[in-house]
Amino acid sequence: MFPESSTGYSYEDCQATADWLLSQTAVRPLVGIVCGSGLGGLADALKNQVAFNYRDIPNFPQSTVHGHAGRLVFGTLKGRPCVCMQGRFHLYEGYPIQKITMPMRIFKLLGVETVILTNAAGGLNQDYKVGDIMIIKDHLNMPGFAGNNPLAGPNDERFGVRFPCMSDAYDRELQQMALDVGSELGYSDFLREGVYCVLGGPSFETIAECRMLHKLGADAVGMSTVHEVIVARHCGMRVFALSLITNKAVMNYDSEEKANHEEVLQTGKQRAEQLERLVSTIVTRLEHNNNFA
Repeated sequence: MFPESSTGYSYEDCQATADWLLSQTAVRPLVGIVCGSGLGGLADALKNQVAFNYRDIPNFPQSTVHGHAGRLVFGTLKGRPCVCMQGRFHLYEGYPIQKITMPMRIFKLLGVETVILTNAAGGLNQDYKVGDIMIIKDHLNMPGFAGNNPLAGPNDERFGVRFPCMSDAYDRELQQMALDVGSELGYSDFLREGVYCVLGGPSFETIAECRMLHKLGADAVGMSTVHEVIVARHCGMRVFALSLITNKAVMNYDSEEKANHEEVLQTGKQRAEQLERLVSTIVTRLEHNNNFA
């Protein structure tokens, strides 16, 4: 097994990055937000911003995908201290899985207690429409089945236990709160709950793969989020995650449709404002539920 210190993801490396960030800003975030493809506007909603380009942060990976800005933004959302990743990292960029998830450990060491993740996903559930927002209630981790799990390798007990439970990965109280907030905001028509399946990418799914995943119980499919959720839960943070359904997965051979990244970004633009309002309202309610107690 690789020696932990040589990887750049050890506890000490993460602590050094967190300490550097805390020395550069007075914000002490309790909420960490990860913005998916085309959904970086959440970070722009933060007040009193202090922003860092990923390339300027010691030990931090760089984002290489169009639609992912590559900035870590500290600030307040309706008075609540937050840190926001504008642009995330994916397996298909060639990063080791531990590097992709390292920001979750840095969130933890910054004092974050609740992580909110967003992503763009393809709809497998035939009732879903483009523009729907799916609250993730559970996941299927395909790379994990193949042995690619961010917790593989030596376990550092300072982060968490060797064998973390995942049956409660997505906080049920936060899911209910999102449904309540959604109904107050008049979003019930396009707010769903479902199972997200992660694949490695970057090629989009074949028709046979879409059919298989749908049969296995997946409602949406994408290339992110799950790895971060595993690491966030490993180190004891609460997790809430949303998928924006940006395209319908092609399920039959007569279809002329093709998945493309531009379509994904376009849907993001159209629904982004509502998604931001949903997330910012959830953030303001976290404290009222004594979730930070």
